[in-house]
Order: sequence, then structure tokens, then C-alpha cells
Amino acid sequence: MKKKIFIYLFGVIIIFIVACSCLFNLNKKEEKLETITLAEVAHTVFYAPMYVAIEEGYFEENGIKIDLILTSGADKVTAAVLSGDAEIGFSGSEATIYVYNGGEKDYLRTFSQLTQKDGTFIVSREKIDNFKLSDLKGKTVIGGRAAGMPEMTFEYALKQNEIDPRNDLNIDTSIAFAAMGGAFISGQGDFVTLFEPTASQVEKQGYGYVVESVGKLGGNVPYTSFSARKSFINDNKELIKSFDKAIQKGLDYVHNHSDKEVAEAIIKQFPDSKINELEDAIKRYRENDTWPTTTKFSKSSFDHLQDIMIDYGEITKKVPYNKLMYKIN
Repeated sequence: MKKKIFIYLFGVIIIFIVACSCLFNLNKKEEKLETITLAEVAHTVFYAPMYVAIEEGYFEENGIKIDLILTSGADKVTAAVLSGDAEIGFSGSEATIYVYNGGEKDYLRTFSQLTQKDGTFIVSREKIDNFKLSDLKGKTVIGGRAAGMPEMTFEYALKQNEIDPRNDLNIDTSIAFAAMGGAFISGQGDFVTLFEPTASQVEKQGYGYVVESVGKLGGNVPYTSFSARKSFINDNKELIKSFDKAIQKGLDYVHNHSDKEVAEAIIKQFPDSKINELEDAIKRYRENDTWPTTTKFSKSSFDHLQDIMIDYGEITKKVPYNKLMYKIN
């Protein structure tokens, strides 16, 4: 009897020790994680590789805990980083150019890209077979924020097709990004440019028809990327390298898994969406060659971005690539 009690007590003690050890190791692991506040410009399936990196634990693998905050608009992302409310910003690369040209000494540098095409789709109120950009003439289009990357790329695509954005149609840039879909559903505009999953949701609800991809028309650009103050990057080179590794794993996952698998991986990020909606959105982006295979991007794509900005009238000359791009060794 005493022997049985001894064995029982010994077993309880072993279980207790193992549990304490696991708890200790868990706490120790959590203590090692460095929390980074990441300000994202929008919450869209367009950024699927980043959400995969978050949901699959790739950041934790690299010693980082992400505090993701939504700051709609590249201008607000920039403000968050410059004010110290966020360590890293995620938005169009044009934001770093604006800061640099503004004379900020501790300006922003880009260190990783996530997308290489525009992520918006043109949605028509009426069904149009064999849509052409010329079908926009004389119509009202709810566009993005003036001087934002979506709006500049859209206008660039129009000009490349001999359509004058100022005189051939009316582009409404007064509506906030988050309200564009709702404004279109309420009856405003003949067309609207929307990211996914909003474009698919509007279509499935019977309020419009996706007729064209701006991404197909705009060419390769470092469309959305990660940036931080020059001083932060210099002081945290290993952290930046680890962050980049997590994003690269997210890109790898997207390129090596099916649309459904990617949708299932990011569904927690879009609780109001259905798996099939996310799957359709991912398919559309994949068909557009939206996601690069690497976080590194070329000087030619950065120059193309600046060509678009010059064409729009936002800048008059190009900023040197090496000034604003941080190359991770």
C-alpha cells in the first residue's frame, strides 16, 4: 500500500515538475519576443503574405511579436512612424519620398516589399461586356486619396491609354478609403476602384461588376512596402533582418500553397468574410502576379514608381534609389 502511495506521489511530482518546466520555457520564450508596433495602411487580402506570416507564427519564430494597428492612408502611416506611435510602417513607397523631399533628417527608408502591382479593381455599376478604359469617358469614378499610390497608378494607366484623367471623366477623390465601397453601394458614382475582398463582396451582393484590374495596367512597382526611420534601422539591423525573414516566409507560403490554403491561413484576419470569398480574391491577385517571390526590389521598379509620381505632378525629379532603400545583408 505504501509503495503504491509512493509511486502515486512520485508521479504527481514528476508531472508538476514537467508542467513548471513547460510554463517556465513558455514564459522565457515570450520574454524573448520583441514587440513591434506595425502600422498598416489598409486591411485587405492584397496583403495576404503578411497576414500569413502573422497567423503562421513566422514573426515569433524570429523573436518578434507584432502589434498590428490600422492607420488608413499612407500619410497617416507616415505620421504614426514619425511620431513614434509605430516603429515600422507599411504603405506605398511614395510615402518615403514625400518625407525625404520634406527635409526630414531622420527620414524613412524602405527595407522590404510585399506587393509589386496595384491592388485595386475597377467595379462598374452596370454589366459591361468587353470592357475598355474608354468606357470610363464621361463617367464618374470614385477613386482613391489624391496623391496616394492607388489614385496615381489609376491615372497613369488612363494616360497610357490616351485618356485624360482631368477632362475625359470625373474622378472623385473626396471619399475616405474605408467608405468607398459603401458610397458606391449607396448610389454614388458610375465606377469605383476597390481592393479585395471588398470588390468581390460588392459584386456578389449584386451592386456592381468587376471589369478590370488596375494592377494589370500599372506595371511593376514597389507598391506596398515596409519602412522605418533611418535611425531605427541603424540601431536595429538584426531585428530588421529577422522581420524580413518572416515576411519572406509569408511570400514563400503564398507561392507554394493553394488559394484555399492561403484563405484558410488568413481567415482570422477577415472574420466577416467567407473562405470562398477570400479564395476568389487570392486567385485574382495571384493571376495579376501581385506578390513578388522576394522582399527585395529593383532600382527599375523604384524608378517606375517615381515616373508615375512625376507624371501625376507630385514630384519633379527622382530621389536616388540608394538614399531610400535599405539593403539587408
